[in-house]
Amino acid sequence: MDIGVISVRYARALLKAATEAKLDDTICQEMALMAKSFVEVPQLRQAIDNPMLSKEKKQELLATAAGGNVSDLTLSFIKLVLKEQRESVVQFMANSYVTLYRKQKNIIRGKLTTAVAVSPETERKMRQMVENRTKGTVEFETEVNPDIIGGFILEYDTYRLDASVQSQLRNVLLQLKK
Repeated sequence: MDIGVISVRYARALLKAATEAKLDDTICQEMALMAKSFVEVPQLRQAIDNPMLSKEKKQELLATAAGGNVSDLTLSFIKLVLKEQRESVVQFMANSYVTLYRKQKNIIRGKLTTAVAVSPETERKMRQMVENRTKGTVEFETEVNPDIIGGFILEYDTYRLDASVQSQLRNVLLQLKK
């Protein structure tokens, strides 16, 4: 069976249970932390995939990766994953949960890239503009990239607005080459 199908099925079931128990926000934080732990600690993947490691140790590792003192629902989920021997895809389950949660809550991720740091007021205005356009909540991230020379690049959902000096100069160069 496909890893994507398995992970989405488990994540969907966990989201349903979490929503019914009114723990969906807590579980999302724990799943996001677990997914982040897999990225930041590559040895975690090796330990979880190790057949010599007991299920109890794997359970302990996964609970720690999700924040240590996890909710009962997350602990039950980890036990189920281990019982069904699906621990090799638990990272994908965690990512799928976060994606499904954001979709359910209409949370969009946005990113603003500028050549220099922007004021909190400017960041707030950009966030508000995106929220007005998407009719949802925006998780906003700002990045400073001096390579764009000036202007900004705004990305959210599948939308990208490139108003950087770098791209404008690139367009002028392309026109001159024609």
